Amino acid sequence: MADLSQWRRRVGRMGARQLRRPGMVVAAGFATAILVVTLLLLLPIAHQDGARTSFRQALFTATSAVCVTGLVVVDTPTHWTTFGQAVVVSAIQFGGLGFMTSASLLGLIVARRMGLRGRLLTAAETKTLGLGDVRRVVRGVALVSFAVEGIVAVVVGLRLWLSYDVPAGSAAYRGLFHAVSSFNNAGFALYSDSLIGFATDPVVCLPLAAAVILGGLGFPVLFELRRELRTPQRWSVHTKITVVGTAMLLFGGTAAFLALEWRNPATLGPLSGPDKLLVGFFQGGVQPRTAGFNSIDYGKAHETSLLVTDVLMFIGGGSAGTAGGIKVTTFMLLFFAVLAEVRGEPTVDTFGRQLPPAVLRQALSVALLSLALVASGTLVVLGLSGLDLDPVLFEVVSAFGTVGLSTGITAALPGSAQYVLIGLMFAGRIGPITLASALALRERRKLYRLPEERPIVG
Repeated sequence: MADLSQWRRRVGRMGARQLRRPGMVVAAGFATAILVVTLLLLLPIAHQDGARTSFRQALFTATSAVCVTGLVVVDTPTHWTTFGQAVVVSAIQFGGLGFMTSASLLGLIVARRMGLRGRLLTAAETKTLGLGDVRRVVRGVALVSFAVEGIVAVVVGLRLWLSYDVPAGSAAYRGLFHAVSSFNNAGFALYSDSLIGFATDPVVCLPLAAAVILGGLGFPVLFELRRELRTPQRWSVHTKITVVGTAMLLFGGTAAFLALEWRNPATLGPLSGPDKLLVGFFQGGVQPRTAGFNSIDYGKAHETSLLVTDVLMFIGGGSAGTAGGIKVTTFMLLFFAVLAEVRGEPTVDTFGRQLPPAVLRQALSVALLSLALVASGTLVVLGLSGLDLDPVLFEVVSAFGTVGLSTGITAALPGSAQYVLIGLMFAGRIGPITLASALALRERRKLYRLPEERPIVG
């Protein structure tokens, strides 16, 4: 009995440590999911006859799918069988919803209940404020996800069936695959050239773009917009920052891409005016939001366009959603902090509210750590591959931002460089979340203050 009591106390202490570090639990969950998907993709039934899947290829694909990135080292439609593609799209759905959200949803379906530990961890992952709201939030996340994916799947599937002579069953399957991939900001496609063949088709591109934007806003914002869409004055500061920041980046990215690529004969040059606007919005504004579909060949884009896309991919989408990057909120908080400093204001204010210093420190920490990961990853891949800086930086930022856009060098990189990208994809999906939650949970009040001394800045 004594041994049993000691074992129970030990398990209780382990559980308490897990609750204090939910980010670590989420990271372990994603790592486990990647391992399971890797093993499934190594099965003979997962690849086409005559094809061979190495462990590195399976691991890269699994990481890219679970981390909703979209970078590939093998051609998705020709290398994987229907079973393999089903594994990939299931991993995308799991990764997009999030580890704890997916696990909690499964628990609600099977057992119709959630334990306290699961509710605490899920609350940390979904940014839920009250424990009583966790089950409602999980159900809401699933409902929004499946509803958007269902609508987009129907629209795209019907378009493929009626306008491209794709058989009804295949059209439905392709519509569903691309709907899941777009809402979860993954960028996996069932065409070898991604969506270049549909670049000027608004019936295909616009629904997929809408799904990307909705998934990239983040579930807390979507829930609030559903309740208060017609009363923006009642929106929270988080929702206002996310919506305004997303609109700015969508417009700015579109305008920059159009300006830089308008006359490029290898991208937008041969297209008509309306087609250029469609491709500019879809490729320059929406996809760098961490989606990763290609409607033009980025290998033929100007270097300035690649640099602008690097910036957009690094920023990413909204918090607690399917997008990656440092998040729009982080970028906007730093923007407001710089603006306040330039104006000489003692506090950082936005939308009629004062931002606490702790939030600004967290934003700065996430941004600087992310920048350090991108810089170090770029240096390592440059040394391992011997390629030029522009395509390597683009690939590294795409991996860290879980975007999936590529200039076409992914499969040609040395195996060691591909492992670096695997680590960056995992860090991009998990790192900022883990860091932010760790910073928030470790916040504590000091009972003393040290003497102030101001060093010279700038």
